[in-house]
Amino acid sequence: MSKSVMLTGTGKRYDIVSAFAQHTKVVACDPNPLAPAQYAATIRTSVPLIKDPDYVPALQRLCEEHDVGAIVPLTDLDIDVLAHARADGRLPQALVPDPRIAEATYDKYACHELLRDHGLPSPPTTLPHVAPESFPVMVKPIHGSGARNIFPAYTPAQAEFFVDYIDEPVMFQRLMDGPEFSIDCLSDDDGRCLNAIPRTMLESRGGESIKGTVIDDAELVDLGRRVVEAFGVRGPATVQAFRDRELGLGITDVNTRFGGAFPAPVYAARPGRSYPELIARMAAGETVAPHVGDFQAGTTFTRYFWQLELDAELRPTGRDIVSPPGPPAPR
Repeated sequence: MSKSVMLTGTGKRYDIVSAFAQHTKVVACDPNPLAPAQYAATIRTSVPLIKDPDYVPALQRLCEEHDVGAIVPLTDLDIDVLAHARADGRLPQALVPDPRIAEATYDKYACHELLRDHGLPSPPTTLPHVAPESFPVMVKPIHGSGARNIFPAYTPAQAEFFVDYIDEPVMFQRLMDGPEFSIDCLSDDDGRCLNAIPRTMLESRGGESIKGTVIDDAELVDLGRRVVEAFGVRGPATVQAFRDRELGLGITDVNTRFGGAFPAPVYAARPGRSYPELIARMAAGETVAPHVGDFQAGTTFTRYFWQLELDAELRPTGRDIVSPPGPPAPR
């Protein structure tokens, strides 16, 4: 019998929720009843804020009520909470890493150290009290997200300015001179990498990739697999890396969730092997065989905005500003 998949922090990720809803019953959770992505789910429900002591108990009640077999967070905000709830047995369905890894990947300097501990490439990185080996560097918040407060510094004076200007702890990381890539990975409940699909970063906005092309790059595929298996990732992860002209590959971020360019690995997957389908199968207790490197390269995605009209009871009206809704059909 199939089980439900719970998605937390759904926000505006209508693309992710609707993709899951094509393959299984989806329980969408968000503190905001107007979160648009909930309207693509089978069940939409508001839950307490993550810091509320009732957050995990509320998820537990929903898991029991709707027979949830897997929980997938869609933001960074509750990964640590879910990791601890999985570790202590309250939410064993959560597809998140162990608490130590969840905490380290949320802390960009700790993530740098973790990568180096595992022999994985990370650009030279220091905290502000240690002078960088060279300039230019990127001044980055240690707990940043969405490309917030990231600035290049070409001199020690500029770096010192940004340390004072940014109102949160920061670090210095070598400014990589070369193209940027993301690797969209998926691992099973035992931390085995099922697939790793690399893509270019043609354009990003607010830290999210909005245009990119899936590429056949064996070095990037292997790098993604090595990272998620070294970290014991469960479920989705996005590994971001640059290919520096001097240093070669260097990992600048590891997010243990779906990336902004979620459509890329969906388009690239072989039939029956999209990440939502594989997670639905894992939720039902099925063992999925790894197929790392088996995908269709060459597809390009470009993301855009859309919207819903709701009535006075916050129910979708089904109307749209164009007819039929969505982009025009090819002619």
